[in-house]
Amino acid sequence: MEQIDVVNDNDEIIGTANHDDIYTRSFNRRIVHVLIFNSKGELALQLRAKTKKYLPGYWSTSIGGHVQAGEDCLDAAKREMEEEIGISKKIDFLWKDTFNASEGNYIKFLYTYKLIFDGPFKINPEEVEKMEFFSLDKIRRMIKDSGKFHPELIFLLKKHYNL
Repeated sequence: MEQIDVVNDNDEIIGTANHDDIYTRSFNRRIVHVLIFNSKGELALQLRAKTKKYLPGYWSTSIGGHVQAGEDCLDAAKREMEEEIGISKKIDFLWKDTFNASEGNYIKFLYTYKLIFDGPFKINPEEVEKMEFFSLDKIRRMIKDSGKFHPELIFLLKKHYNL
C-alpha cells in the first residue's frame, strides 16, 4: 500500500503512514497540484472518476495527488501527471500554500505547478472521467451553479485567481 510522508505544522517530515491512515487519523501531509492552461489561457479541469474514494465525480485541478514517502514535490507532480493523463512535460513551480482541511484537524501543504499544454491527454479511467478546458469566467459560473468542486481547487482559485 502507498506510503505517504507525514509532516508537522512546519511541513517537516516526522514519519510515514499508509493512504488509509492518512485519512482516518487526519495526519498533516503534502499534496501536489498541476494547473494546465492551454494556449488560449483556459484552465483544464479534471472530473474525478466515479470510482474514487474521495470526492468521486467532482471537478478538481488538472492534476493532483499525495506526495509519497521519500518523494520530492516536483517528482510527485510529474508522477501524478503521468499516472492521470499520460504526459511527461516540464512544469514550473508556482507557489506553496497551507490549506487547513475543514473535514479534520490537520493541514495540507499544497505545492502547485503550472504547464502550458493544448493536449491531447491520455486519460487513465481509474483516476479521471474526463478533462476539459474552461475559461476562468466559465469556471466561476460553474462553481456558483454546482457544489461539485474539490475544496483545494476552490481554495487555489480564490486565493490566486480572485474567483
